[in-house]
Amino acid sequence: MATLAEVDNFIVSARKYRPATFETVVGQQHITNTLKNAIRNNQLAQAFLFCGPRGVGKTTCARILAKTINCENLQPNGEACGVCHSCTSFQNGSSFNIHELDAASNNSVDDIRSLIEQVRIPPQAGRYKIYIIDEVHMLSQAAFNAFLKTLEEPPHYAIFILATTEKHKILPTILSRCQIFDFNRIRVEDMAAHLASIAQKEGISYEADALHIIAQKADGGLRDALSMFDQIVSFSDSKVTYRNVIDNLNILDYDYYFSIIDSLLREDTAGTLLLFDEILSKGFDGSHFISGLSEHFRNLLVSKDASTLQLLEVSEGIKAKYLQQSQASSVSFLLSAMNIANQCELSYKLSKNQRLQVELALLKMCHLPSAFNAYALPANTASPIGELKKKPDTSTITQEQETIATPAIPVLTERPVEYQKAETKEEVVSKPEIQTPVIPVEKPKVFIPNSGTSSTSVKIPSLKDLTAAAAVAEEEDPYLKGEEKEDFTMDDFLKQWSDYAAKIKAEGKNMGLFTIFTTSAPVMLEPYRFEVIVGNKSQETLFRDDKHHILNFLRQNLKNYDIEVQTRVDEVKAAKRPYTTSEKYQHMASKNPQLAELRKRFNLDVDY
Repeated sequence: MATLAEVDNFIVSARKYRPATFETVVGQQHITNTLKNAIRNNQLAQAFLFCGPRGVGKTTCARILAKTINCENLQPNGEACGVCHSCTSFQNGSSFNIHELDAASNNSVDDIRSLIEQVRIPPQAGRYKIYIIDEVHMLSQAAFNAFLKTLEEPPHYAIFILATTEKHKILPTILSRCQIFDFNRIRVEDMAAHLASIAQKEGISYEADALHIIAQKADGGLRDALSMFDQIVSFSDSKVTYRNVIDNLNILDYDYYFSIIDSLLREDTAGTLLLFDEILSKGFDGSHFISGLSEHFRNLLVSKDASTLQLLEVSEGIKAKYLQQSQASSVSFLLSAMNIANQCELSYKLSKNQRLQVELALLKMCHLPSAFNAYALPANTASPIGELKKKPDTSTITQEQETIATPAIPVLTERPVEYQKAETKEEVVSKPEIQTPVIPVEKPKVFIPNSGTSSTSVKIPSLKDLTAAAAVAEEEDPYLKGEEKEDFTMDDFLKQWSDYAAKIKAEGKNMGLFTIFTTSAPVMLEPYRFEVIVGNKSQETLFRDDKHHILNFLRQNLKNYDIEVQTRVDEVKAAKRPYTTSEKYQHMASKNPQLAELRKRFNLDVDY
């Protein structure tokens, strides 16, 4: 049991292990190296601006810089000695040359004027007077203006070090007078290594996975990581384990995500939904879960390539699990599932039934493997489903019917020579046998005789009949053919409907058809089958004449060749509208009888 003296002397790790030299600063080597070189070469600026996220070492570096500048025995590597009078007075908090100002609570003009008065007094010992202003963006506009002239032309012995988390709030005139240093978020590996060194110094047992979880939760801030580390040490009685960190920091375990992915790959919908229910029963939010699932898909995708494996900010044990599961997942599955999870995350907060949003996304992901497998089947696979979907070859059937059923019927590929030489209809009829030239064609055009006529008594058609049959046979089918059958929403259909209406209006050819498109919207009767209500028969005729253009446009843009649109006439008698003054008066009097009484009382006339 800890004694009262031990409790009183307890210092949090963020203060106890605060860096005292440039070498001990974590994750900011690009800044510490620059500052050490500037001190060694005596090339110090009059004002520095340290900016970056919270807990990354801005104030710490400012204090180290202030101590090192006034060190009486500067080391060859640019570090302070830590034993001279200037260093010891700074460490004891009794230095007269280093002043700190918290701009969050001292942001008025009077506070800055007091600071300016102090700047006028030269240092009594040492070479420089250093002024550290923390959270400088909190200064008021008037305070910035009062500080501007001093910052531009300070005394040679004065150096200002400004620190802020929000650089964009500082005036550009202030920024232009400072040497700016941007601090990075501390990497997970660096943070985990620093926590491990502290645990070793304190004699605390730990697991590497647990320290990585703390580092990830800190989101680049070392001070936050140290605070969580102290919390876990107190919770677990100096045993920092993976399970203790998960339970204490309310973090969703990696194992849940790995189990979810395994269920998705097995297309186990029941197991997936039960796992999600277990996660919710432990108090985790659905938004937190779907966000973590998206991150998990991203890590699996990163693990597919050895060159991107370095982007994984996890421990070696978790990295091995990612590598193993990524081998069982295809890139198509991961990309599609990541897209579904991202859409779910965007629509989660807007949904009234948020749990259903996540469950629907999980069900979609469960069916992704079978969808990709069906898509990957070869075209000539002899499966019943494939045979049903495959369109029969009609040209072969037509040619076989022609050979068997009508051997004596001529195939009209072009106008026969005999008819070109004939001058009268009688000459054509007098020739009972016609030699038909055999020319291979892509689409056979067959003249089929009357079904009631016997095959032994075939009547040779006249020239007029042959010409009409050839014209009909040569006419192309106006409807486009295709095998695509993609799903679409009603909003997608209405958008294409409006686009075609705009096309009609732009061409200006048939404004009557444009009226049909803008009067009433189509109604879906069943999937891919729609109905449009028209006012009369003439509108129905207009729509029917242009129907093949309409359907081709819709089928192509929506990539679904099963779309059908039909019309229904609904004639509504138009109500008679009043036009003359007398008709308007009668209409108004019928609605308000007091108007007639008013007219009678004042003997008013209606202007006809």
